[in-house]
Amino acid sequence: MTESSEAVRGGARQADGSAGGSAQRGDRKGAGGPAAGAAGAVGAEWPDWEKRFRAARVGLPDWAEGAPERSLFVSNATGTYELYAWDRTTGEQRQVTDRPNGTTDGVLSPDGQSVWWFSDTDGDEFGIWQRQPFTGGPDEPAVPGLAASYPAGLALGLDGTAVIGRSTDEDGSVIHVVRGARAASDTGASTGTGTGTDALAARSGAAGAADVEPGGGQDAAPVEIYRHRQSAGVGDLSHDSSLIAIEHTEHGDAMHSAIRVVRLDGTTVAELDDTKGGAEELGLAVLGFAPVSGDARLLVGHQRSGRWEPMIWNPLTGEERALTIDLPGDVGAEWYPDGTALLVDHSYQARSELWRYDLASGELSRVETPKGTISGATARPDGSVEFLWSSAQHPPQVRSTTGRVVLEPPPLPGGLSRAPDSVPVEDAWVEGPAGPVHALVQRPAGEGPFPTVFDIHGGPTWHDSDAFAAGPAAWVDHGYAVVRVNYRGSTGYGRAWTDALKHRVGLIELEDIDAVRAWAVSSGLADPERLVLSGGSWGGYLTLLGLGTQPDVWAVGLAAVPVADYVTAYHDEMEALKAMDRTLLGGTPEEVPERFAASSPLTYVDQVRAPVYISAGVNDPRCPIRQVENYVTRLEQRGATHEVYRYDAGHGSLVVEERIKQVRMEIAFAERHLGRGGQPTSQPTSTTDTTSPASASGGSTGGAAGGAASDPATVAGS
Repeated sequence: MTESSEAVRGGARQADGSAGGSAQRGDRKGAGGPAAGAAGAVGAEWPDWEKRFRAARVGLPDWAEGAPERSLFVSNATGTYELYAWDRTTGEQRQVTDRPNGTTDGVLSPDGQSVWWFSDTDGDEFGIWQRQPFTGGPDEPAVPGLAASYPAGLALGLDGTAVIGRSTDEDGSVIHVVRGARAASDTGASTGTGTGTDALAARSGAAGAADVEPGGGQDAAPVEIYRHRQSAGVGDLSHDSSLIAIEHTEHGDAMHSAIRVVRLDGTTVAELDDTKGGAEELGLAVLGFAPVSGDARLLVGHQRSGRWEPMIWNPLTGEERALTIDLPGDVGAEWYPDGTALLVDHSYQARSELWRYDLASGELSRVETPKGTISGATARPDGSVEFLWSSAQHPPQVRSTTGRVVLEPPPLPGGLSRAPDSVPVEDAWVEGPAGPVHALVQRPAGEGPFPTVFDIHGGPTWHDSDAFAAGPAAWVDHGYAVVRVNYRGSTGYGRAWTDALKHRVGLIELEDIDAVRAWAVSSGLADPERLVLSGGSWGGYLTLLGLGTQPDVWAVGLAAVPVADYVTAYHDEMEALKAMDRTLLGGTPEEVPERFAASSPLTYVDQVRAPVYISAGVNDPRCPIRQVENYVTRLEQRGATHEVYRYDAGHGSLVVEERIKQVRMEIAFAERHLGRGGQPTSQPTSTTDTTSPASASGGSTGGAAGGAASDPATVAGS
């Protein structure tokens, strides 16, 4: 099994359904068992927008290759997102982690004996892997001797072998191997199979008990097998634990990875590099080794045809097999557990669907799923497929192709058993400066023009989709239209659209957003006097940049965990993000100062006219607090209307009540300056500065690992 950590600014807005209260550890039957007091007020008194955040949710369950009836999933049943172990045979579910700021990064060992989970400090994403028996017991450091770091991938083998990726500012990317019970005698090339997570962030694997001791079987000391200053991470470990696939960017292009397959001692078996040493902007992604004994093939994602699609590569022979999958848009895949077919994830124009690709015949057949977004999927040993589905109108469910709901969240006090529906999303295609721009629109009841929130996604290599999102639904309930723009840099519209985000960073995205804004006004949807620019992380960055470069357009700005001062952000952020910024801008602030200046919100802060609300996590390693304070100081010096909310967490919150609090504050700020329901007001505004106590804080919104929460955006309710 593998876990990977993406060094991108995903953003708090990708996880806007968190909620508050401390979890209580203990065995229980059924999904849930919310802690007393976690639900807050009586359910009948909650408005629908709060119910969408508070309703208990479950992520797509990960399952153990050697014990398929043992699973791991994420739930907010206690009011904080935590990891849960689930024995499908007995139905017993047990809360594994219990931390005030929540936990979503976890991996179930292939033998089903233990749960690995990543322990950071208050959302700073810097920590170590802990391990706990599946059936319960004390936590212990999973790899004694390894110091704290940012995670850079984790792969666990059936024999107890562990491959741990780490990243620090001092060392760059480092990979260690801990040999398991049988791995110490393994030498030579792989003759086994592999398991891993893919672009679906879902698991595949073969059944069969593992011959290891409970707890994972790591007896040896960790051995360093890889080190480089540039970004790199663990991709996958073969079934017999003799081959490791590494994604790396040694060529210096952090947006386009190459793949190296090595043995456990770090010696190279083969290299696959579509960048040609950084000369070509073509990336590769590890999707997993074939799960059939004696098969060393590796499923790889590539961009050779202008989009993401899979191929099969044998690192022992060098043979490559192109796959004929005639579908528009991006295509990802994972192995079926018997290795005879691929589960294909097709993403196109903000929606997704599943297909089965037979490797012998090349036949592509649809896996029936409802219209909307599949945020994660996995093929089970019996051939069925489990998937996490939602749409903008309907809340997420974990479903199966057998026709049943796989895992039901528990009802909360007050009878809240599911989140209320919202309104469906409409598609808008607007001609932009570089071609059609796709936007998703949700309308409130009544006739326009409406006060309108432009809710800008983070990433930037991400995209908004027809998926359930509690944040936009809250604005709709308050009478606002919501427009989400998949600007250049977004994924799902081809390689050229994503890779257009270079050098004129931020300004390019705002050109597309402005084209959609002009359409929204001219079409009668949006009131030009009541436009709100809003977003988290990269979306928060674009919000502040837009307020300064388009000061006559926006009436209010709401920026969560933003990049505000690009130069200071670069010097303070985690090393992997520095590499990404060097790729985006073509160098460091010292090498290309004019580009950093042109792309930094701080450059334009004196031109900002709209009232600004900023929220920031004081432990954020992606959009660090110092650069936010620099921007706020400039607002204060100008006497500009603004409010600042600092909370004791990282890049967002996994605590439901904290997230509700933040949305409530954002809506209240907009209403103070636009009037309740978006009606203009002449009331004077004030400048305030608030900081939350630690007890109201939440954890980071880093991605959940190994299928335990296949898509944090959906699991956390964005």
